[in-house]
Amino acid sequence: MSEIERILGHEAEFLLGYECGGISRKHLHLPGPDYVSRVLADSDRSSVVMRNLQTILGHGRLGGTGYVSILPVDQGVEHSAGASFAPNPLYFDPANLAELAIEGGCNAIASTYGVLASVSRRYAHRIPFLVKLNHNELLSYPNQYDQTPFATVDQAFELGAVAVGATIYFGSPESRRQIEEVSQAFARAHELGMVTILWAYLRNRAFKQDGTDYHTAADLTGQANHLAVTIGADIVKQKQATVNGGFKALEFGKTHDRVYSELATDHPIELARYQVANCYMGRIGLINSGGASGGDDLHQAVRTAVINKRAGGMGLITGRKAFQKPMTEGVQLLHRIQDVYLAESVTVA
Repeated sequence: MSEIERILGHEAEFLLGYECGGISRKHLHLPGPDYVSRVLADSDRSSVVMRNLQTILGHGRLGGTGYVSILPVDQGVEHSAGASFAPNPLYFDPANLAELAIEGGCNAIASTYGVLASVSRRYAHRIPFLVKLNHNELLSYPNQYDQTPFATVDQAFELGAVAVGATIYFGSPESRRQIEEVSQAFARAHELGMVTILWAYLRNRAFKQDGTDYHTAADLTGQANHLAVTIGADIVKQKQATVNGGFKALEFGKTHDRVYSELATDHPIELARYQVANCYMGRIGLINSGGASGGDDLHQAVRTAVINKRAGGMGLITGRKAFQKPMTEGVQLLHRIQDVYLAESVTVA
């Protein structure tokens, strides 16, 4: 039994032996060593954008595979620094976050302007930097759920970042303004040759109905992905789909019965495949988020990675599961995630 099978336990055959019957892999533009020249070169991206994306894809343990493992640490703004770093106070110091990303073999580190600017001269040449431009913050009382720009694209460029990221809360009352802000920021980033990554999240209380949380529905998150690539994201970050039928349950928007009967049936790999399909059939890479830290982190992280890879995704962006542990344990967890993408036995379904 392989280490991946051991970690998956009783789900090993369910996840590793499954073959998609909805959207065939033959229709996808899959990650690979030649992804930039084979897929992205068809687009209007400049040679500098392609070089910087290749820089990310060429770094770390997954360098040269077409897959990415990114360490994101922007939770200190929204969740509070205390909530984020109290489990391991070492990471109040941004230098230790950079060291975790390097030791963990990551392709890049994604964080706030303040975190990356504070150590840019020491680390920007050692690991690709991705500056997260906007954030929600929960010190304002009463709490609001919005994304506010904290930094500019030009600031990110000046500190040596090769990429910028931003969040849009699709479905929220503020989403139209956020779409405009992020679209303009991404256009400026491309002018400077920087890679753009969108956190394409859903946010609306109405998306929870009758005990089911449709914030992770395949049909709703799929449409968020489609909007993300439409405004110029080079990579889309999305929560992995866990359910389907959001449009039907909420009785809004437009959909088609075939989405539920054939294209995105209830197997988790089929649900994730539908998310990939909405990224222009993989012309834009889909990375899934690792989720909150808990008592089953290794199993959940490897499970998410297997589903992402077998669905045709480009990798994982995992933060709290790694940095809320001692550094040695965090490094080991990042390596186990990367091992999924390095394993030839884990194929696209």
